[in-house]
Amino acid sequence: MSDSLDQQCIDTLRFLSVDMVQNADSGHPGLPLAAAPMAYVLWTRFLKHHPSNPLWADRDRFVLSAGHGSALLYSLLQVTGYGLTIADLKQFRQWGSKTPGHPERGHTAGVEVTTGPLGQGLANAVGLAIAEAQLAGTYNRDGHPVVDHRTWALVSDGDLMEGVASEAVSLAGHLKLGKLVCLYDDNEVTLSAGTAITFTEDRAKRFEACGWQTLRVADGNDVDAIDRALQSAVADTTRPSLILVRTHLGYGSPKQDSFKAHGSPLGDKDVAATKARLGWPESPAFHVPDAAAAKFREAQLAGEKAEAEWNRRMATYAKAFPASSKELEARLKGELPEGWDADMPAFPADAKGLSTRVAGRQILAAIGRKLPSLFGGSADLDPSTFTNLVGLGDFGPAPAADAKKVEGADDGGTSRAGRNLHFGVREHAMGAIVNGLAAHGGFIPYGSTFLIFSDYMRPAIRLAALQKLHALHVFTHDSIALGEDGPTHQPIEQLVSLRAIPGLTVIRPADANETAVAWKVAVTMRDRPVLLVLTRQDVPTLDRSRHPAATGLVNGGYILSGAGDAAPDLILMASGSEVGLIVAAAETLGQDGIKVRCVSMPSWDLFDAQPPAYRDTVLPPAVTKRLAVEAGATLGWERYVGQAGDVVGIDHFGASAPAKVLLREFGFSADNVVARARRLLGK
Repeated sequence: MSDSLDQQCIDTLRFLSVDMVQNADSGHPGLPLAAAPMAYVLWTRFLKHHPSNPLWADRDRFVLSAGHGSALLYSLLQVTGYGLTIADLKQFRQWGSKTPGHPERGHTAGVEVTTGPLGQGLANAVGLAIAEAQLAGTYNRDGHPVVDHRTWALVSDGDLMEGVASEAVSLAGHLKLGKLVCLYDDNEVTLSAGTAITFTEDRAKRFEACGWQTLRVADGNDVDAIDRALQSAVADTTRPSLILVRTHLGYGSPKQDSFKAHGSPLGDKDVAATKARLGWPESPAFHVPDAAAAKFREAQLAGEKAEAEWNRRMATYAKAFPASSKELEARLKGELPEGWDADMPAFPADAKGLSTRVAGRQILAAIGRKLPSLFGGSADLDPSTFTNLVGLGDFGPAPAADAKKVEGADDGGTSRAGRNLHFGVREHAMGAIVNGLAAHGGFIPYGSTFLIFSDYMRPAIRLAALQKLHALHVFTHDSIALGEDGPTHQPIEQLVSLRAIPGLTVIRPADANETAVAWKVAVTMRDRPVLLVLTRQDVPTLDRSRHPAATGLVNGGYILSGAGDAAPDLILMASGSEVGLIVAAAETLGQDGIKVRCVSMPSWDLFDAQPPAYRDTVLPPAVTKRLAVEAGATLGWERYVGQAGDVVGIDHFGASAPAKVLLREFGFSADNVVARARRLLGK
């Protein structure tokens, strides 16, 4: 079981958490009371971390997937020395505090990922474990384990119910991520009821079917049993592990085993009763006994020694493998190799052109080998999204002798060092795993699917923006022009929906050369997620001898033609594939003496970030006759066209037919743009 010091430390975590929630009159006391013993054993006996250097590269990663239990994490961070003070704990859930309601990456030292939406943290943990495995497979050498850490997650019933978790668990088992361990707070209670009302499946068998080792601890207060289970998890190097720890929500309180202990303060009376039952002094609140404080602070010395040993290994490695060492250090610092974009293709003018997804394939081929940190793949759509890093191998559970015999395998074979990550048909997990890769460091991770399926990924994309993660997504088949698959696959509202997410850069390039610049922006914009929205159909490659360079994309919007007219009669603006339409329409209108300015608008947020003077140069306020063209919902374009303007878009679902037929029937033709422009001008 536990000795007296162990118990004192466990109860310190419990009651720091309870006091936080009670002081805030808001929060979730149930999980900390239940899960404190397993958290204590993990953090004091197994977790490799250095509280004085929370960003040490070879630290273990701990993910509180059950983010509602944040008080437990803040208690751990405070007692082990991550810089949180008791005063910070007293500001739990208050304005400007370091202890917000759910853990936020970048806000509180020691928080690896932002969690709260259930299931996301578990899937992030899979991404973190993949990151460690890929770096280890790429850089470790015999006798030189310079990348050697684990990923731990504390998960709840709610986490395991969410679909994103099932997707991620399936992939983790397939990839044999032996350094991933999930502690399951198996308390049989959710927010509104016991799990018997909704969740009676055999969770262990589900994980076993996915290739996980499963272990059980019958009593969540049995420290020795938890220790043994964690040792068994560490010993299995070929399977991720789920440890089902039978706990009691709100342990020791009058509300124990009731959903009433989940998300509301216990109340002064029940706090006093809980402390009395567990032998804890009722006052003072936020009490940390000296012996417990000393025990927890051992993490400082242990972390210092572990990091010093790693530094020695790195120094030895640098002497033996200088090139690999230099590359690894640059990746961990987030530095880009010199000349990484030197071979970026330039595309000649071509009236027929090519699709921007095909241009993207050529761009990836040019930069992939020069960017070792570029790592990712698609949700079973490589033959359509063209996002495979050709010849750079598939990331897999182990080197496979017959990898080249597997249909669809990359010609670089399968290994832990492979650069192509096959997510399978798992868009939601893909988004969350890419977030985990980005949070780990050392990667420029990307995922890819059709734009319509971004709906499956929206929670993960939103969390990437909230965390300012450098996570990339390539969304192809960006409009009704995908054709015969019909309205189920044709995005309408997706663009405006994604543009509405704060801190997310959405780029829809007009042609191949804008796509090249878009990829440069995506690689170098390190403080946010970036989405590239690409076409299935061919689009003209603009003649850059007649139009400004595609580098104007970095401003979000730029003048393609008509810059010499300080006061044009009409401004035509478009994004993506519709830019070619406004260029053609402008030529027709110009023959009638109408002065037309064409503006490419690949990224609203990049344009809005420009100084007002620049925006007014592109879109002069005095010119009120403005027509926007985009094969998507019209919502949002009013900010640029104004009350006197108009939008050619599509505010209804599409249909099943060849792309050219759909574009014609729904008004995406140069002739219709001309007609709408004339109507706007009253001609």
